[in-house]
This record gives sequence, C-alpha cells and structure tokens, in this order.
Amino acid sequence: MTNASTNSTVPGALDDVAVLMPAFNGQADVERTLASFAEDAPIHVLIVDDGSTPPIVAPQLTGMNVEILRMPQNGGIERALKAGIDALAARGFRYAARIDAGDLTVPGRLAKQRAYLEAHAGVAALGMWAQVVTRTGAPLFMLSPPADPAAIRRLRFVRSPFVHPSMMLRIDAVQAVGNYRVAYRAAEDLDLFLRLMERYDCANLPEQGLFYEINEGGISATKRRRQIVSTLKLQLRYFNAANPYDWLGLAKNLLHFVTPYGMLQRVKRVLYAPRAGG
Repeated sequence: MTNASTNSTVPGALDDVAVLMPAFNGQADVERTLASFAEDAPIHVLIVDDGSTPPIVAPQLTGMNVEILRMPQNGGIERALKAGIDALAARGFRYAARIDAGDLTVPGRLAKQRAYLEAHAGVAALGMWAQVVTRTGAPLFMLSPPADPAAIRRLRFVRSPFVHPSMMLRIDAVQAVGNYRVAYRAAEDLDLFLRLMERYDCANLPEQGLFYEINEGGISATKRRRQIVSTLKLQLRYFNAANPYDWLGLAKNLLHFVTPYGMLQRVKRVLYAPRAGG
C-alpha cells in the first residue's frame, strides 16, 4: 500500500501504532473509514464494538490487520475508549491513532504523526487539522486549531484545542494520567487532554489530516447539553483567572448553552469559510 504524497517507509515502520476506533452499529461507516487509510506500511486497527446489533464485522482490507474488542453491552464512548487503550497497552503498542466511524483520513497521516512524536519525546498527543464535511462529503469549513503547545494551553477553552478523531496518543502517557474517564460525559476528550497538558506538551500538525463528518446523530448533536455541562465543569476546575482567554471561553460556552445547535453550525460555516485569496 503506497502513497506518493508521503515519504517512503520501511515495512514494519508502523508496528507500534494502532488505529483505535470505537463503534456502535454503522458497519458501512466502519468499512468506509478504514478503507480511507493509505500508508507505506501495514496498518493495525482495534475496533471497540460498543454493543452493536448486529455485531461489527472486521473488514478484509489489503495491508490492514483488524481486531475487534467486544464490550459486553453498550456503555458509551468513554468506557469503549478506556477499554481500547488498555487493550492496546496489553498488546505492546506505543501509539493509538484515533478515528471515528464515518470520518475519512488523509493518506500518510499515521507516518507523519508517528515521525513527529518520535522526534518530540515531550509531546504526548498530536492532532491535525480537519475539513468538516456533510454526510454526502460536501465541504463546510476547516477546523484549524493552533499548533504550538503554549498557544493550545492559552486558548484551550476559547476554541477546541484538538480534533479528537485526528489525534495520535502516547499510550503510556494516557494511562499515566488515568486514561479516558466517565467523569465528564460527552467531553471525555477535553478531560483527557487537560490532564495530559498538566504533565506533557500536546500539539497539532498545521495541515489537514482528516475529513470530519457532521453527523446529526453524533454526540455533539444528540448529547449537546450534556457535553456543554461537562465542558463547563472542566472550565471551572481548570479556570485560570489571569488568562483572559479562560474568561472568554467561559462566556462562549454559556452562549452555546442557550444557542440552538443548527444556528451554531451556520455561524461556524460563516466564520470558518475559505476567504478569497486566502
């Protein structure tokens, strides 16, 4: 499996990396997402089937080794991700590359992220930019969080610091800070990143690594109020009164609480739409 846009890598170069995908139903989305991966080395995948009916079946894809970890019942993404991290650690993997069913990856993403983490030992989590698209693939806007760890810490609450399905995580660091938790439902990613940033750096590669699908059945839509409440709790726990962006982030999240989801999506399309000549 080759890709002209990435540097050549030797076979086995991704042996310590595993794609981590939680899934609840959506067999077709699982297959479409995994088929989007293209690397110069074999790819390992762990699907955490969170009680799907019927159970998720591992796709047969050239150059890809897919394993399924089945949860005994549907317990939510937080428990599925925790179980996935623990399973990958037990299998000896060093890095977990997140993606969600329905999203598509950019070819060569895994090699780029692994190379960066190998060169930056103090970075525990690395994200990339994401093109937000509709279910039919139509582009909406680009999510381009800051790359620098200091900027990410400063702006962590005023804008999303990472696109969760674009992340590559050091598994030992994730376990060292307590793994994914259910304490902040629907905001398990922000909870983890804030704990990681207390002990490590976290960064973004300033280039697109993902096509992020807006799904009206996804967590941001169906569990939005719970997500906002969890985010507010995290903002209050980590609030730094000396950082003006923490104040701005708090005000922004309170505004989200009273603003309909559809209106927020329309505002994002205007704010993040490509500018002429930009």
